Amino acid sequence: MEQDQLFSEIKKIVAYVIEVDENEFDGETKFVDDLGVDSMMALEILVGIEKKYKVKIPEDRLENITNLNESVALAREFIEGK
Repeated sequence: MEQDQLFSEIKKIVAYVIEVDENEFDGETKFVDDLGVDSMMALEILVGIEKKYKVKIPEDRLENITNLNESVALAREFIEGK
């Protein structure tokens, strides 16, 4: 899967979960500090990624979901390792 496509798809998941427009954040925007994401939202993002790409990501990797770039890297790791 192309990096740009993965980035775009995961950005849509994040925007949906945290209920903000996709234009309000970029790859480096900190989910907690800048967007007010809490642990439940982070878990929803993780589950959204798992459902979309049919992968299982351990919950202890939740700490890796700090911004969009990190989320994409985490997803790529599990998609490619499938």
